[in-house]
Amino acid sequence: MIPCLNEAGTIGSLVRKVRRQLPSVIVVDDGSNDETGKLAEAAGAEVVRHETTRGKGAALASGWQRAQARGFLWALDMDGDGQHSPADIPAILARADQSEAALVVGNRMAGPSGMPWLRRQVNRVMSWWLSRLAGCEWPDTQCGFRLANLEALSQLKLRSQHFTVESEMMLAFAVAGHRIDFVPVEAIYEGERSKIRPVKDTWRWLRWMASRPSRF
Repeated sequence: MIPCLNEAGTIGSLVRKVRRQLPSVIVVDDGSNDETGKLAEAAGAEVVRHETTRGKGAALASGWQRAQARGFLWALDMDGDGQHSPADIPAILARADQSEAALVVGNRMAGPSGMPWLRRQVNRVMSWWLSRLAGCEWPDTQCGFRLANLEALSQLKLRSQHFTVESEMMLAFAVAGHRIDFVPVEAIYEGERSKIRPVKDTWRWLRWMASRPSRF
């Protein structure tokens, strides 16, 4: 399941590569003003479209709902910018099959040399802070490459509409007592422009941290 916004340059190739690993791909086009949706559909994905941009959290929620409606028990989330390698899909699926984890998260920090310096440092700070809240060691809390058990996910009340959804999701799974595992994955950065807006989204993350329920 791929949430995306204006990813016409990468989405077609990504969908085709994922379909070599998995038979079904759901793309949530979060109000793109380019050909993202058409290219995803042409590559073989089912496309769920938001008429206006609602944020990554909202796009993920739409994708999860669609996956459940189709009867799927798990959803594998990937970003649409080509940052995640479909070659890592088997390792993530295998970890879920071998363990009792309800959430399997990609760990880019196992080999972060190709990751831009600023992203690496921000991820380390956020992961350190969330690890403190959860009382365990989480190496990469911001990776969007993750496999979630949809039954467990449906019991959680996630409120985040934007990039804070990754942090909220991690803590919600932990609070509910679900096991979370990590799998090393490759992070591919080839000069793409991130959809994250450093000042606005960092401020939004800090506000979310300040307003989170006390049980976290």
